[in-house]
Amino acid sequence: MRFSRRCFHAAVIGASLLAAGWSQPASAAGPVPFSAEAFKAAQAAGSPILVEIHADWCPTCKAQAPILEKLAAEEKFKDLKIFRVDFDAMKAAVKEFRAQSQSTLIVFKGTVERGRSVGDTRQASIAALLDKSL
Repeated sequence: MRFSRRCFHAAVIGASLLAAGWSQPASAAGPVPFSAEAFKAAQAAGSPILVEIHADWCPTCKAQAPILEKLAAEEKFKDLKIFRVDFDAMKAAVKEFRAQSQSTLIVFKGTVERGRSVGDTRQASIAALLDKSL
């Protein structure tokens, strides 16, 4: 009985902390799948945006992922909206962004493209690219 009460109290405390906002920041959750509607809404809001042209099988994309996750968790990038375009499944979006290959990173400030890179796996230069969105 004591163990059950302890579990119950832990669950109540955890739920309370979550409701109070004691969770990871939204940017730490990672990229969201690209949708034209969400992208346009972020542009209209003037948000800093990263479009990540990604393929699950791509070794460069896999190398970029932890770098992007680490940078997105930084305070200065807390408002950065990250949209992941699936290179294989979202060919229309890939074409619209004029991406020639996976591992392409494109940053926007609102509706203006501020920079892009292809195949970059260096944290410093990816951070410099993301800075252009601010």
